[in-house]
Amino acid sequence: MKGSCFVRTSPSYTASYRIHINEALSSLSKVVDSIADAGGQVKGLDVAESDRGQIVLDLTCDVTDSAHRRLVKERVESLPGVTVSSVADQTFLAHVGGKIEVAPKSPIRNRDDLSRVYTPGVARVCIAIHDTPEKAHLLTIKANTVAVVSDGTAVLGLGDIGPEAALPVMEGKAVLFKQFADVDAWPVVLDTKDTEEIIAIVKAIAPAYGGINLEDISAPRCFEIEERLRAELDIPVFHDDQHGTAIVTLAALINALTLVGKKIEDVRIVVSGVGAAGSAIIKLLMAHGATDIVGYGRGGALSRNDVEGMHPSRAWLAQNTNPRCVTGSLKDGLKDADVFIGVSHANILDGADIAQMAADAIVFAMANPTPEVDPIAAAKHAAIVATGRSDFPNQINNVLAFPGLFRGLLDAKVREITTELLRVAGVAIASVISRDELSPNYIIPGVFDERVSPAVSSAVRRAVRDLPHVNIPVQEGLEAE
Repeated sequence: MKGSCFVRTSPSYTASYRIHINEALSSLSKVVDSIADAGGQVKGLDVAESDRGQIVLDLTCDVTDSAHRRLVKERVESLPGVTVSSVADQTFLAHVGGKIEVAPKSPIRNRDDLSRVYTPGVARVCIAIHDTPEKAHLLTIKANTVAVVSDGTAVLGLGDIGPEAALPVMEGKAVLFKQFADVDAWPVVLDTKDTEEIIAIVKAIAPAYGGINLEDISAPRCFEIEERLRAELDIPVFHDDQHGTAIVTLAALINALTLVGKKIEDVRIVVSGVGAAGSAIIKLLMAHGATDIVGYGRGGALSRNDVEGMHPSRAWLAQNTNPRCVTGSLKDGLKDADVFIGVSHANILDGADIAQMAADAIVFAMANPTPEVDPIAAAKHAAIVATGRSDFPNQINNVLAFPGLFRGLLDAKVREITTELLRVAGVAIASVISRDELSPNYIIPGVFDERVSPAVSSAVRRAVRDLPHVNIPVQEGLEAE
C-alpha cells in the first residue's frame, strides 16, 4: 500500500536527490511513482540536463527521518537505468556556516566615515557614555540586542547535549527574534553547568546587551539562575522555557475558556509536569485568576501535606496550589477536571483518561515531539485540543511571545520583568483573535500572524506606563559633553 509504512512526512526531513535516468530503460513518471510508493512526498522536480535520452533530474521530497531518506534512494536506484549521484539534506544545508551574521548599519565609504565610526571620532562617544552610562542605550547596540544564553542542559526533546550541540538552537532563536520583532539577538553558549559560574558570566557580559534570554537550562538550577540575575542586573532577564511557555499557555486558555463558556476562577486545572515550564504556567494562571490548580510530578499530586525534602520551588507550588488537597495519580486527578495542561512526557494518557474529564474539557498536551496523549484520541472526548506541534491545530508555540515581549521591553527600557507584564503579554496574544473568529481549531494565532508581535509589544509598553513601580531609566539625549 502506498506510503503505508510512514505515518507523517516532515519539512524538517526534506531531501534533494540528483537522479540520472536512461530514458530507454525508465521514465520520470516511474521515478516519481517509486518515491510515492516508498512513502515520500514529492515537493518539486526540475530537469537539470537532457541529452540524447539521458535526463538529469533534481527532485525534492519530504520524508519521515534519515532511514526513510535512505530507503527512498534505494527504491529509486532499484529502477533499471536509474542512478542517484547525490543526496542533500535541506535541513543541514540550511545550517551550513550558521544561520546569523553581523552586518554594519553605518557604511564606511571614505575616510570621513571611518573617522566618525571608528577612530578618532568614536572616542567622543566613549567619553559621553563614561560620563553618563545611560547613554549606552542610545549610542550602542545595547538598545536592541539580547543575549540568548544556554548551557545546553535541557534542549527541547534532546536533553543535556552540551553547549556546542545546543548552538544551532540558540542561532535559530536569534533568527526568530529578528524575523518577528526586529530584535538583534546573539547566541551565548556556556561550557559550564555550575550555577555560580553561569551567573557570574552573564553578569560580566551584560553591559553589551539590553536583555538576557535564558534558554534550555535544566531545572532546578534555572530557577536560581534566573532569580539571581533578575535581582542583580539592571536589564530584563527572561527564561523562555518558563515564562514564554506560560504566556502562550495563558493566551490559549483565555480563548479556549471563552469558547466553552467557562471562567478561569471556576475551573479545575490539572498540570502534568512541575519543572520549569509547569511551575511558571501555574503561577501565571494564578495571577490571571485561577483558583483550583493541581500540579503532578512523577510521585503524583503536589500537596501542602507532603513537602518534606522538596526543592523550594516545588515546595512553593505544593503550599500554594491544590486547595482540595487532592492526592494520587495524574489519571485519578483527571476525573471531572475542566482543563489538562501537559508539559511532561509522551504518551502518559489515553482517550479513556480524557473521557473522565468534565464536559467541554480543554486539553493542552504540549510535550514535544510526542504529546502526553494522542491529539486525535483526545479530540474524541475533549471540546478543544492543543499541542506544541505544527502539524496539528492550535500550536502553542513560544515564538508568539518572546519576540514581541522583548520588543516592548527594549522600547520601554524596562529593567525588570514583572508577573503583570507577562500576564498582559498573554492577554494580548489572545486578543489577536476576535470572538467571531474563535473555533475549537483556532484558539491561538499562527506563528506567522503578523499581528501578534506588535500587539504584545504595545501591551507591554502600555502596561509599563500604567505600572509606576516598573523601573525605567530617564531618556538620555544626544549631547556628547
